[in-house]
Order: sequence, then structure tokens, then C-alpha cells
Amino acid sequence: MTGAESSGAAKGSIPDVPGGVSRETDVSRETWTTPDVDTPIGAEAARAVRLMQAAVQGQLPRPSRQRVFTIANQKGGVGKTTTAVNLAAALALQGLKVLVIDLDPQGNASTALGIEHRPGTPSSYEVLIGEIRVEDALQRSPHNERLYCIPATIDLAGAEIELVSMVAREGRLRTALAELKHYDFDYVFIDCPPSLGLLTINALVAAPEVLIPIQCEYYALEGVGQLLRNIEMVKSHLNPDLDVSTVVLTMHDGRTKLADQVAMDVREHFGDKVLRTVIPRSVKVSEAPGYGMTIINYDPGSRGAMSYLDASRELALRGGTRQDEGGQG
Repeated sequence: MTGAESSGAAKGSIPDVPGGVSRETDVSRETWTTPDVDTPIGAEAARAVRLMQAAVQGQLPRPSRQRVFTIANQKGGVGKTTTAVNLAAALALQGLKVLVIDLDPQGNASTALGIEHRPGTPSSYEVLIGEIRVEDALQRSPHNERLYCIPATIDLAGAEIELVSMVAREGRLRTALAELKHYDFDYVFIDCPPSLGLLTINALVAAPEVLIPIQCEYYALEGVGQLLRNIEMVKSHLNPDLDVSTVVLTMHDGRTKLADQVAMDVREHFGDKVLRTVIPRSVKVSEAPGYGMTIINYDPGSRGAMSYLDASRELALRGGTRQDEGGQG
């Protein structure tokens, strides 16, 4: 719990005792979900209850049109895959239909979603080189019926070499995605490898929106300039709709001044593209993929899960919704 959170918690008030309840009456059943928010722990518990109730009730509106995000940062270890799978899981928990496309040969996104991706599994590799239809690689996550994944296998490591000689090599993922139109996904997240090769370019051509995770540590903006130049190049020649719409601050350690300084620098550079929600550094978030889960499933009451739920709601409410365009959906 950071100092800022502690001071915020101190502003809460203790809920009133229900009228007519005597001292002898057992009110535990009526009051267990209303913790004393006048303490830091109480405030955290109240926040967890509020967010999980909102999530289970599925209160998020559908976007006015399908939103496709490329999650990109060629610097490794910035929380790219973690952000992709946890935003996807949080949106699915709140009633939206979500697809994650794993374009990283390591297959970590597939693992975190509980998706089979052993060698020989139909995957994004076969889709990109045209061996199978994209629908044949689609798997549903065992953790949520609204969450789907196109997994990555180790075969994807050789895809860049094979793509070099192929016709329309940069647009093969975009063509494949068009074949999934009848699935009516609300959100698609494309998890890229930590490089700027043909796999990442395919993702940038397929998606109108780029989401950049940036960790709150030394050299946070290192390499981002090159990524932005590549994005501009793809926008100029291959995908005029491409835009960096969202930046997510990850691995924030509230105990250090450095984390706050980095966050300030990133907000100064990217302005309102940076989500207000900051993802904290968390052991539980790191543990979850080892159990084939996102933090949303592994420990839904944790600070990491709450932060990704907050971030998902912020992301969803930033875009146009079907209610905004006449209440459809």
C-alpha cells in the first residue's frame, strides 16, 4: 500500500449501522461486504468488492465497432504479454467477446490463457504462411467462454524467414482477421514479439490501434522512439488508420521516487494517451502464468487484478460505444 493510497483511504467514512438493529442482533450477513473503509486495508477490500461486483454484472458497453490493438514494444520485460492477456481477461469478465492473437514464438500469452500450444497445434504460424484457415487455429480459453486465442508455437520462430518471399507478406494477418468477422469479437489484442520484424509489421498492418506498455523503471523510453518511427512508416505506406491510441504504465513501485518520475515523464511525452490507471509491480501477477492463468483468474482480489480491471474499464470507456451511437448492442 503506497502512501498516496493510505491518505486516500483515510478520507473514507464508516458505514452507518442499519436502523433498528440492536447490539444483540447478528448483522454479520448484512454487513460483511461493507468493510470499514477508514483503514487502508478496509479501503482496499471495499475497492475489490466494488470492482468485482461491477465486473461480474457485465456493465461494460460494447464498442461501436470492433477494436483491434497491437501490443508492441521491442524492449523485452515491459509487461507486454501480461498487459495483453490481463486486459483481455478483464474485458471478457465484464461481458465482452475478446480474441488474443499470440505472435510471439515463446507462446507466453497462450500459456497464460490456458491454451494448448505444443508443437503441431494449429497456430498463428500456419495461419500466416497460409497452410490453414484462421478459424482452424481458434481456441476458447477454459477460464471464460467469451475469451478466445489463436496460439503461438515454436514453429513461429521461423516464420519471418518464410514470409520474406511471400506475396503481400505484410498484410497476411489482416487478411486472416477479416475471415473472423462473423465471430463478432468486440476486442482483438495482438501480442507481438520484442522485435520490429515482419511479425510485428503484420500486427501493425492488421490493427488501427497501438497500445504501448512502458515500465516505470530506468530507460523506460529507450527504444520507444524507434517503435514510433516504424509505426509512422507503416502508417504512411501500409495502414493509414494506424495510431498510438493507448499507453499503459506497468511495474510501478510506489515505494520509489524513480517510478513516479518515470510516470511523470511518460505522461508529459504522450499526454492523454496514457491511462490514468497504473499497473503496480506484483509478485502475484508474475506467478499467474505459471498456473496457466491470468491474474484475473489466479487472484481476482489482488491489487494487480483490480488494476487491470480498472485499466480495462478505462480503455473501454475511452472508445465509442454502441450506446453512444443509438443504443444498439
